Amino acid sequence: MTLTTRDWHNRAKQFHFDGHKIAYWTGGDPEARPLLLVHGFPTCSWDWVPVWDTLAEKHHLIACDMLGFGLSDKPRSGYSIHRQTDLQEALLGELGVGEFDALVHDYGVSVGQELLAQQQDGSGAKGLGKMVFLNGGIFPDQHRPRPMQKLGVSPFGFLLGLMMSRKGFGKSFSEVFGPDTQPSEKELDEFWEFISYKDGNRITHKLLHYIADRVENKERWEAALVGAQDKIGLINGALDPVSGKHAYDKWCEVLPDARHHLIENVGHYPQVEAPDEVAAKALEWLTG
Repeated sequence: MTLTTRDWHNRAKQFHFDGHKIAYWTGGDPEARPLLLVHGFPTCSWDWVPVWDTLAEKHHLIACDMLGFGLSDKPRSGYSIHRQTDLQEALLGELGVGEFDALVHDYGVSVGQELLAQQQDGSGAKGLGKMVFLNGGIFPDQHRPRPMQKLGVSPFGFLLGLMMSRKGFGKSFSEVFGPDTQPSEKELDEFWEFISYKDGNRITHKLLHYIADRVENKERWEAALVGAQDKIGLINGALDPVSGKHAYDKWCEVLPDARHHLIENVGHYPQVEAPDEVAAKALEWLTG
């Protein structure tokens, strides 16, 4: 069945975190092993819809829109990767989940790295098992920010929210997809619907705090990967201008004992551009 954005709205559940309403979704067999899905910037859990049904055949799926994203509340301040990590752990606690695996993308890769770091230093994520990464700024020195991101972290970052429109978004967003897997106008409308929900596009520059978080936590988060090579893997879209083949090569160099899979003809959103291949490879690693 093809889900519409209205369907996704209607399926959303809510819980409270730090006084804010957080939208979340679950799917699959509640008795199956939980799989936490952590979305990227500037989108939301809608990104997982193309792989949702396939992943749900083997796992109990859990996904939320993080603070400032999608259907969740958008406070004026307080955005950091550590807080978003606390949110994920609060959601798992709300649902009574102990052991779980994770699939993380873009912004979510930093949340994933912090979960691994907390597990290794004993401060959290005790039940975390395997983790599959998709394209993202795993290594800050390999991240190639888009013009929108550069503006957002500048002293004039507030202008990004004022300038951001459906037309401008569509143009810049399409540039991170592969040439043969470009989003349709309908798909761009759907992404924009969630980005602009409750004026979320106006706080885009605040969400970009994660770029500074990555630089500040570089050693901690990269060490977490090195220490978890036996249970992590990267599925990478090679044509991504932000974190494509160059980031994949860095992964293979730094993490020789971790799994890796390159999809040659897609860009930054492999779960949207090549959903069958991503779901199949993720399930192979998670269940193997």
